Amino acid sequence: MKKILIIDDEVNTALLLSKFLTRNGFDVATASSGANATEQLKNNEFNLVLCDYRLEDTDGREMLKSIKAQYPNTGVIIITGYSDIKMAVELIKMGAYDYITKPLYPDEILTTINKAIETQSALLEAAGQEEIAPIAAAPSKASSKDGRKQILSNEFVAGTSKASKELLRQIELVAPTTYSVIILGESGTGKESVAKSIHLNSPRRDQPFIAMDCGSLTKELAQSEFFGHEKGSFTGALYTKIGHFEMANGGTLFLDEVGNLSYDIQAALLRTVQERKVKRIGSTKEIDLDVRIIVATNENLQDGIQKGRFREDLYHRFNEFSIYMPPLRERGYDIILLAQHFLKMANEELGRNVKDFSQEAVDCFMAYRWQGNIRELKNVVRRATLLTEGDVIQMKALPLEMLAYSRPSAHETQTADAQAPQPVKEVKHDLKNAALEAEYETILKVLREVNFNKTKAAEILKIDRKTLYNKMKAINLSK
Repeated sequence: MKKILIIDDEVNTALLLSKFLTRNGFDVATASSGANATEQLKNNEFNLVLCDYRLEDTDGREMLKSIKAQYPNTGVIIITGYSDIKMAVELIKMGAYDYITKPLYPDEILTTINKAIETQSALLEAAGQEEIAPIAAAPSKASSKDGRKQILSNEFVAGTSKASKELLRQIELVAPTTYSVIILGESGTGKESVAKSIHLNSPRRDQPFIAMDCGSLTKELAQSEFFGHEKGSFTGALYTKIGHFEMANGGTLFLDEVGNLSYDIQAALLRTVQERKVKRIGSTKEIDLDVRIIVATNENLQDGIQKGRFREDLYHRFNEFSIYMPPLRERGYDIILLAQHFLKMANEELGRNVKDFSQEAVDCFMAYRWQGNIRELKNVVRRATLLTEGDVIQMKALPLEMLAYSRPSAHETQTADAQAPQPVKEVKHDLKNAALEAEYETILKVLREVNFNKTKAAEILKIDRKTLYNKMKAINLSK
């Protein structure tokens, strides 16, 4: 179990955060002062420290210095108010993994903590050190041609197919350089995990890796997200905001779905990339940049150039090196390697001990088309792990749309270099099945929200408890 120390002199905040993290599977300790935290660090080993920047007897800067000097294997995240953001960014350059601003939001906290633990684990393996405690889903390692170990994101599994080997070769080739990289591939193929693996194998591995989803940006928000703004620079600018370029300074900036950016923002982005300087909105001060840019897209940017949606000059700035991400259906038996990897992660997350997949389920995995790629596979395995009552995942735990695929023999699984598997038998996915699947998802969602309290779930679903039991049994959801 991952161990976290919360350092915050606001006792109520520390208590609420501790309860939240404990519910999410962490072993949590709290300290109300720098002195108390120092004592706890002496007597315990922690994977991660969440430290409030402002403490009564010290501050985040001094705590970070002390932790990094005495406990280099422990990651640090700074908790800060908006007025301290500039200092928090400086602390990242001193070795903090990231910062979280108050008020605290659960999803943001969990995402940041999980990424921090993953990165810290990768850095420890890069240095040839052992982790201070067992951490689930530690990053994969693969040997390069000269015998060095490549450090890979924990979402990345070093497969045995030709496609995976070629992908590893390209990561090894481009990681040590300063080249900008375009990663091409269908949605869900793991483009961010490859970008992170490039960063972890580069000279910038100790600097920030900042990921930005361009697909979710409106035209109005994009400039502020990229470049930041000063307090009062426009209506609604209630505080100074550090942009993603500035946060990534010295490290790597990953831009996902870059093809969705507006033409105006592309022009501003080109200027920043060319001049290697950034200026916050409302500021006259230019900040020098040393940022490696990796972009990802599931669109054909060349087609976007032809149609006037994407700037050709920006494309050539990004395209110093390109990597093609093969869809999951082209990766042969890597599908099962990935499924086993995600099973381990799901067991850790859910506190289960599911050991394997039935041969029938393996055959189904190999025959299925995986339109959602690795992301879909991960979700399928997580859900099947939750639904499985024994220690082997059976067909009944898989989604209905997967039951339409079968294999002729349990012993005809593909070899590592096989081509994409084709479904040999497809059963009509009719409206009844679609309705059952929708009902399954609705019931499961409500049960999770109420921690599987069936009485509360029945009330929310506006059905009686007996009807809920019958429906759960009908869709193999009985616990």
